[in-house]
Amino acid sequence: MIQEFTKENLDSIAEVLGTRHKTTGQIARFELSNEQTLSRLVIEIHLGLELESEKINMVSVYSQGTFLQLQNCTGFIASDILHQVTFFGKAENRTTGLIIEREGGCSLYANVDESLLKGDFTKLPPELMMCSVALSLTESIDTEGFTFDE
Repeated sequence: MIQEFTKENLDSIAEVLGTRHKTTGQIARFELSNEQTLSRLVIEIHLGLELESEKINMVSVYSQGTFLQLQNCTGFIASDILHQVTFFGKAENRTTGLIIEREGGCSLYANVDESLLKGDFTKLPPELMMCSVALSLTESIDTEGFTFDE
């Protein structure tokens, strides 16, 4: 089952990322900074945005030179072991994942075919191996029939 963006789950995301969140209305904001690299990331989760009479969630990432946005975020996996949170969206047989690391790193893998996530990553070309490994966690989440409607 997919985790929803409840207060407890937002707290869990903040704990994994080693920060706090500020929630104003339907926006949860997380700020990360790395004193060693002098980098800074701001993550905003927009909860329940209306799009053509449907509610979606959106994750935006701001840094010094980058802006990333994952629209229609259908779930997330917060990993204490990896010190990272993987936000993902699934549509048909494609997955897009936005990975935020506690140390301020951020990776995006877009429109990854499900066959890459289910197959043997050791048989993939090196250029495709990383996305297969990074997003393979999302295959353990059952999204069939899931909606954010109450």
